Amino acid sequence: MSKKTINPESLPKPSGYAHGILAGNAVYLGGQTALDGNMEIVPGGIVEQFRQAFSNVLTTLRAAGGQPEDLVSVTIYLTDVDDYIANGREIGRIWREMAGSEYPAMAGIGVTRLWQKEAMIEIQGIAVVQDRQ
Repeated sequence: MSKKTINPESLPKPSGYAHGILAGNAVYLGGQTALDGNMEIVPGGIVEQFRQAFSNVLTTLRAAGGQPEDLVSVTIYLTDVDDYIANGREIGRIWREMAGSEYPAMAGIGVTRLWQKEAMIEIQGIAVVQDRQ
């Protein structure tokens, strides 16, 4: 099976990793923090960081030919699980706004820190791209 690296130009240029890998009709989405186009973590807390990180994931998915409904698994790494839970309703609203009301298999994992010190969240996923012909 062939594989193709997916690195959307609108995301920060990766160094030592890929934003995504398309293998067959599966898309493996590399972990995305809340980096913006200037390579800075967006300010404002967990809700804003969720929006940016998930947007980065979806940008990669779309560049691979997928749509949010193609997500089959999402893992969210959090530096403050309690903060995420406290903002769960707003985060859920953002998810539905960006990806609809179908949810993939999901996991939330508490970690002590992420690659960028200011990052509070990192999201990675797997999608199976549907044939839309």
